Amino acid sequence: MYGKILKDLRQEKGLTQAQLAQDLETTQRNISRYELETIDLSTEMVSKICKYFKISADYLLGIKGD
Repeated sequence: MYGKILKDLRQEKGLTQAQLAQDLETTQRNISRYELETIDLSTEMVSKICKYFKISADYLLGIKGD
C-alpha cells in the first residue's frame, strides 16, 4: 500500500525518483524499491517521507481509522 501512496505523492509534486532520493538522502534505487514494496520502509524513512510530504504515518501506511 505504501508503495502506491509514495509514488502518487511523488508524481503529484512532479518529482523523479532521483530528485526525491536526493531530497530524502537515499538512492534512486531505494525509492524504486519502496514504490515496488520490495523492501520495507525503516522508521527513519517513514519519518522523513511524512515530514517531506507533510502527511501522517497512518496515511503513508494506508491505515484507516474506525
